[in-house]
Amino acid sequence: MKETVKYILCEDDKDCDILCLKFDNAEGASEKLKEILPHVDKPLMIRGCGVDGVDAVLLPELMNVLDRPCIIGIVNENNYKSIIPPAVRGGHTVIIRTPIDINLAKEMNILASELGLENVIIDTDIGGLGYGFEYGYSIMEKIGLEDDKYLNKPMISFAVEETMKTKEARENAQNALFMEIAAASAVKAAGASYIVMHSKEALKAMKGLE
Repeated sequence: MKETVKYILCEDDKDCDILCLKFDNAEGASEKLKEILPHVDKPLMIRGCGVDGVDAVLLPELMNVLDRPCIIGIVNENNYKSIIPPAVRGGHTVIIRTPIDINLAKEMNILASELGLENVIIDTDIGGLGYGFEYGYSIMEKIGLEDDKYLNKPMISFAVEETMKTKEARENAQNALFMEIAAASAVKAAGASYIVMHSKEALKAMKGLE
């Protein structure tokens, strides 16, 4: 039976399955995380700023103060050597992002396994609606069908986040809601096990579809 999709939101909400804490820089991040942790009872995803050099320092620092296993992201070919070892020591799960390519995803998962990491979530770096979305969808489907121990991993999608950056979403709130639901529904159908959402309203709608 297919595992139930887990929805991730960057604000605490009764309907989200996982709370994402995103940190934009290293200054004061560890102290802030220490303050937040005692007040969070949901599973956590800890996310860096997306700048490889910053996250290579920031994410290990944050892992030093975590009091529970978490999802850590986002790791790629440029910073994995700095982030994966402390993740392994802490028993964390790591999101590994590669461009939309099955072979690259497998290669990065092999490299991660050589560092001792078993708990991997694949991020295929799918774009938003209208930006080669169909191709990204097909790659997710193909990964889900592969009989390969390095690809037989859960997938996460940030397609909603990318969709919210489009002009159509930014200029019309109602369009944004419909586009968010459409993007989340599509990647759910493509095989995503984790979907990062943007709004409580769209999250509620997705939960209503289950």
